Amino acid sequence: MLFDTHAHYDDSWFEEDREALLDSMPEHNVGLILNPGCNLESSRKAVEYARRWPYVYAAVGFHPSDAGDFTEESVEQLRVLVKENPKVRAIGEIGLDYYWEDYPDKATQNRVLRRQMELARELGLPVILHDREAHGDCLAAVKEFPGLKGVYHCYSGSLEDAKTLIKLGWNLSFTGSITYKNAKKAPEILRWIPEDRFMIETDSPYMLPYPRAKKERRNDSAKVCRVAAKIAEFRGISVEEVENLSFRNGLQFFGIEQP
Repeated sequence: MLFDTHAHYDDSWFEEDREALLDSMPEHNVGLILNPGCNLESSRKAVEYARRWPYVYAAVGFHPSDAGDFTEESVEQLRVLVKENPKVRAIGEIGLDYYWEDYPDKATQNRVLRRQMELARELGLPVILHDREAHGDCLAAVKEFPGLKGVYHCYSGSLEDAKTLIKLGWNLSFTGSITYKNAKKAPEILRWIPEDRFMIETDSPYMLPYPRAKKERRNDSAKVCRVAAKIAEFRGISVEEVENLSFRNGLQFFGIEQP
């Protein structure tokens, strides 16, 4: 059974068939899905999906792209979502993204990241971290919160940073990007990473993995099996073993009981 630990079903790409698609997931051997929020509206939608589908769980938070809209009132609104909904299992997607010039400035992103990490620590929840072109600053933030459990979603850093993060108690999660030709670091990292510290995800509707059908344009949780297959290839083990390990790791990380 597969656990897609990061998928954005609130995205507009799913407007036409969201319900049917989520209904179909058990047919694709997908047993669990975690839908993170990127702002208050999408966090509320993630909670709604978790209420409707027994195998969907939620995270709530502000993505760096939405850091400019974050206020102290946002903290209280996120806190309420967590306390009123037991299927909210993390604060996320939070982090830093220095790639896009139209995103909020670095100081704002860093302030919002740390405020949400403080909230996660207060609530006893893990965090889901987004890091794009901000490796040093993200790692600095992680080191400021010793003991806080977290996962680097769509990990794209170095083996050296991976070893540091694992030593700090963090997990790494991998998307369809590891199937791309330019994924030069992924094989070495995935051969090295301890079997209890990795998870798999789609980042749907983005990061569509290979091999792709001729007209595929959008990712969804049914395709997380391709990520598992690539990891199995790198590690020299069976796909079933990768599925079982990543499923178990996801349950443990998010504090979910075996379905």
